[in-house]
Amino acid sequence: MSNEVHELLGRAAGEAGQPATTTRAVYAGAARVRLRRRVTVSVAAAAVVAAGAVAVPNLAPKGDTQETTVAAPVELVGNGGRAKELAKVLPKDVGDIDQVSLSVIRDGETSEQEMPHLEGPLDGHFSVRKDGGVGYLVIGYLDTGDPGAADPAGDPCKPAQGQPGLADCVNEELPDGRVLTTWSDPMNHEVAPQWGKELVGRLTLKDGGVLAVRDSTGFKGERAQGPLMKTPPLTRAQLRELLLSPELLPKK
Repeated sequence: MSNEVHELLGRAAGEAGQPATTTRAVYAGAARVRLRRRVTVSVAAAAVVAAGAVAVPNLAPKGDTQETTVAAPVELVGNGGRAKELAKVLPKDVGDIDQVSLSVIRDGETSEQEMPHLEGPLDGHFSVRKDGGVGYLVIGYLDTGDPGAADPAGDPCKPAQGQPGLADCVNEELPDGRVLTTWSDPMNHEVAPQWGKELVGRLTLKDGGVLAVRDSTGFKGERAQGPLMKTPPLTRAQLRELLLSPELLPKK
């Protein structure tokens, strides 16, 4: 994945308006800030994905802000490889799936600027075409090295003092100790390009691994690949099912 991972989850709160947060940093802060900062999560996601990056909820130990950008290897772009594998996991009527590089689509960057992908077998940016619209799924997995990240006591759906909460946020502690969090984001931020509404999900594992998925209706602008989808590619129930799919996690 490229900077793409940056969008997926959310950037550092302090850089909310800029599309440049990185994965490791985002995951890093997440342990401490835990998605509570909406700007962090939403703008980061928007900024990152928009910039070709995907943001992941702050999950770095001790609130460190390390930056890690990741790009989709050029050989994986298209409707083969990971796109086909992802299609096997998604509902059959979700639409046509292609792996893309948001950094190329958004900024016209070349493959020479791309970096190694993350650790998950299906990490990457994927376009979803259906009924004339073009949406995106951004998937990213990262081992934060912090087994305490899945702390059920720290509910990210409860807004921190003075901070807006995450819209339609649901935090679910699973029987095996994992924590699954989903929320919606209208993406009504004054950043370019303008992203459409989306759903975001994060699965935090007991061993410190974090899987995040951005379920976006797409974006508007000169480089847009098509109109926004009317609704995100996946419903909330389908997003939850995808986050719980073992195919998205690295084999141990």
